[in-house]
Amino acid sequence: MPVHHTSTEGRLPDAFYIDLEVQLKRYPDGISEYALLKELKARGYFAFLSDRPAAPDALFKAHFLLFHALYRLQKTCYFEKKAFIDIGPLNICLRDYQPGEAALTTPDNLAAYYLDLANLDNTSTEDVEALLATFWREYTRFDNRVAALAELGLADPVDETTIKQAYRRLAMLHHPDRGGEARRLQTINAAYETLCKSRF
Repeated sequence: MPVHHTSTEGRLPDAFYIDLEVQLKRYPDGISEYALLKELKARGYFAFLSDRPAAPDALFKAHFLLFHALYRLQKTCYFEKKAFIDIGPLNICLRDYQPGEAALTTPDNLAAYYLDLANLDNTSTEDVEALLATFWREYTRFDNRVAALAELGLADPVDETTIKQAYRRLAMLHHPDRGGEARRLQTINAAYETLCKSRF
């Protein structure tokens, strides 16, 4: 059963868009989503978002409504030729309008997703939990990949052939039969195994 409903209850008022633009203007180098939500909550918005720790479905709702508003404001500012909003996962920035600039810097399907409120209405608690699980799984995989590459003396971008070569060189160098330590070889093997699992 969906957590959200198709009524307009809890949706953002028109004044929100004015306050959102004002907040973006206060940070010419951009602002993170977390900081922007905090600023807007202090102005009386997102009342459903409790102090930490907020429930996952409430966090998803706040995130979705904020990005819905950002993409709407992005379109409005661009077509009025007054500004352009860069909407990124780590930084949101209001920039001066430049003629001929592409209307969207992110894929159209991402903007379409957030502009369609049915995607919010039809997202259940189970869906949110699945999204979070996927996020943390990918985050952990990426984090493990970085550590595993460092163990082999590498860093992205790197291809599979280079990874294999580094692994073989280190495995031979640290093999107990060649005077190396078994524990060090186990670490090298574990790093290589992690990289094999983290292939995109």
